[in-house]
Amino acid sequence: MGQLVLLVSTDVAEVPIGSTAIEALARLGVTSLSLATDSHTIAIILEGWAFDPASSVAAIEALGGSPGEIRTLQSIAHLAVSTAASQGGTLP
Repeated sequence: MGQLVLLVSTDVAEVPIGSTAIEALARLGVTSLSLATDSHTIAIILEGWAFDPASSVAAIEALGGSPGEIRTLQSIAHLAVSTAASQGGTLP
């Protein structure tokens, strides 16, 4: 699954998540969008099986941003955590 995290300073702007942005992201293959924030940064997490994180510039533009003001983080590992051992199962 392609995953991309966009980091936007809260000083730059608000994140416009409207129908136009959603449609543009869907055309890029994004099927899931999550937001996280603190007092300085907004993190926009984009995921999708058909999403290519190399299209980060198109994703940034779909959200109304410019590549110069938004940092991008690409996933380098994805792990699944199992509760099998704590529920009486065995681990390999």
